[in-house]
Amino acid sequence: MEFGELIQGRLLRRYKRFLADVELPDGEVITVHCPNTGAMTGCMPEGAAVWLSTSRVKTRKYPQTWELVDTPQGLACIHSALANKVVQEGIEAGRLEGFEGYPLLRREVKYGTNSRADFLLEGEAGRVFIEVKCVTLCREGAWGAFPDAVSERGRKHIRELQAVRDEHTRSLLLFCVFHSGVQRVCVAGDIDPAYRDTLAQAMDAGLEVQAYGSDVSTAGLRLAGPLPFSLDPD
Repeated sequence: MEFGELIQGRLLRRYKRFLADVELPDGEVITVHCPNTGAMTGCMPEGAAVWLSTSRVKTRKYPQTWELVDTPQGLACIHSALANKVVQEGIEAGRLEGFEGYPLLRREVKYGTNSRADFLLEGEAGRVFIEVKCVTLCREGAWGAFPDAVSERGRKHIRELQAVRDEHTRSLLLFCVFHSGVQRVCVAGDIDPAYRDTLAQAMDAGLEVQAYGSDVSTAGLRLAGPLPFSLDPD
């Protein structure tokens, strides 16, 4: 996916979850929309270079959206909702390994108890429910870790994916990495030990887990190749 023209600025602060103040090169300070409700650990250093997109919707109170940030470990995209778009483009381009036998793709499919799968793949081999999680937390040793905050919703998704499996149905938890400094992915068990334990149990029961990197640049985002995944860092 392409960003189009971006505005560069300098991050002053993020606050109220959805807002950030950014200083532009001419010294003007503007308030922009922050499209990430998570902790964003390591992705909002004061004074960091950031890049903003501009909405064509003229009625928006804050026309600019914060998209990218230059962290000490590399460039990161903090717009987590774009992970689904990047993954969909990757699936349609045949970059998701091991799922070639499922040519039909649907989005936001109801399943389980009041849940919606990000994607459902279908084909002669059966079907695959996919839940996408965006990884932006980069730790020492180039480890990407998820979640960056306690996530009951994330645990619910794991349980739903585990429950829907049968002889014709696969379930995949896909970690999409939006940080150029990440080379491998694990669970942040120190942040959410319950998430780590829930995922371990689901993996033992057959839940599939994969991690994929992304090419992150001011031009856009592209699903890259698979990255090593383990429950815990080595």
